[in-house]
Amino acid sequence: MKLPSLLAIATLWATSATAQLVEPNQVGVRMGHVHLAVKDVDVQRTFWIAVMGGKLVKNGPLDLIEFPGVYIMLRKSGSAESPAASIVNHFGFTVKDMPAALARWKAANIPIEPTENPNEVYLLAPDGIRLEVYGEPALPTPVSMNHLHYYPLDVPAIKAWYVKAFGANPGRRPCIACLSKPRMIEADDLPGVNLSFAQGTQPPLPTKGRSLDHIGFEVDDLESFVSSLEAKGIKIEAPIRSVPGTQLKIAFLTDPWGTYIELTEGLAPK
Repeated sequence: MKLPSLLAIATLWATSATAQLVEPNQVGVRMGHVHLAVKDVDVQRTFWIAVMGGKLVKNGPLDLIEFPGVYIMLRKSGSAESPAASIVNHFGFTVKDMPAALARWKAANIPIEPTENPNEVYLLAPDGIRLEVYGEPALPTPVSMNHLHYYPLDVPAIKAWYVKAFGANPGRRPCIACLSKPRMIEADDLPGVNLSFAQGTQPPLPTKGRSLDHIGFEVDDLESFVSSLEAKGIKIEAPIRSVPGTQLKIAFLTDPWGTYIELTEGLAPK
């Protein structure tokens, strides 16, 4: 895919994503970021800023691309593979004006996979990343984070685990693409994101080392939250550490299905 320069299509997206992370749930958790390991950081930055309307912000030395409810973070990797067949296969955004967004994407020569719903498509971003996008005219911002899509073999188990670990609210959501055969998708909700669980057909691959390397949840008090996870028997993979030049603290874990998860406190720029 050949993407135009930021300047070439910046005028097609007249508004930037003025955003902040949403308020946390009862245990202090909310959506934080999606971390991509990519071959060409500049190409990815062009996609997320010029094409999708994100805003480049900084937390000390860290570059973050800001959207309502989420940050996209980029790290250069020459070996990262596509997220296809991994536990988190893709993630999703919503846009306020779908016809205008489609015109922008076509002008930028972004590969688009249609669905049977004309209000929903998959964008094929660089490094094999699939972004599901659907229109929501009532959206208060031009674009927003919507969901993470998991493909486990045991849907009830992963659904229960995210309730236990992060205080997610269990439920279901409509399948947006399923017009001919409407159905509901098992899901959990966390502030800022829906965790959607589709039935997998084969054991999923882990996310770590793939272009969609890990997801991040922001927490209010990282030390206390890590202690609460450990009390539930959930292992943290390394001690909490601070990121030099910032007030950011981080810790990592992997869910039982291979989703690499970063916990952060202080991710948003001050």
